[in-house]
Amino acid sequence: MIGFLADLGGWFLENWSGPAGWAHRVWEHIQVSAAAVGVAALLGIPLGSWLGHLGRGGAVVASMVHLGRALPSFGIVALSLPVTIRIAEQVPFIRSGLGFFPTFIALFALALPPIFANTHAGIRNVDPGVVEAARAMGLTGAGTLMSVELPAASPVIIAGLRTATVQVIATATLGALVAYGGLGRFIIDGFAVRHDVQIVAGALLVAVLAVVTELAFALLERRLVPAPLRRSVRPPRRGEPGSVTVPR
Repeated sequence: MIGFLADLGGWFLENWSGPAGWAHRVWEHIQVSAAAVGVAALLGIPLGSWLGHLGRGGAVVASMVHLGRALPSFGIVALSLPVTIRIAEQVPFIRSGLGFFPTFIALFALALPPIFANTHAGIRNVDPGVVEAARAMGLTGAGTLMSVELPAASPVIIAGLRTATVQVIATATLGALVAYGGLGRFIIDGFAVRHDVQIVAGALLVAVLAVVTELAFALLERRLVPAPLRRSVRPPRRGEPGSVTVPR
């Protein structure tokens, strides 16, 4: 065991620089994960907010976006590959249908459901009395949504973003199967040559990146969400009266 740990430490020291080094692979992993979550948030948060505010149409849209969970991510990569290759042949500024493009599609399909679902549920569960009070003060529908409902639902929305981001980081390793880089490259190539140290190193880097992401979102929640709202969504501690918890 000590010898294996020594080999693992030596691997990290020897393979951190260059285009195939783990520092560059971490950056590639972050790039595709951030792109997928960012685009999913740009679509899922406004759509979930507006449908939650209107109170209709959410179930139909939710059933559509949850197709990303119904299909395995590897299946989405395989299905999107012929499409992305054909698009790359027709669109001059897309260099290749392999690598980033199919990986992004699979990760986007994985990230959209929790972001949309949490946003929609968060808006729908805002206290109706607070909403009515805002309207009585003269706020329009859009004003009520922006000034009252979104801030009140912010803990649930951030929880959806955190869930989506961690899932995407863990799944982005599949990109190595379609010629993308990222940390999955170490795992796939390690299995190909039976290099146990490289496999463990790749998996360890993915785990560390996921943990860092969890901590970053916890810090973001502390900075953006008022303390009373944070307390309203955490599990009750022993000896405290039960608080409302939001499933993640």
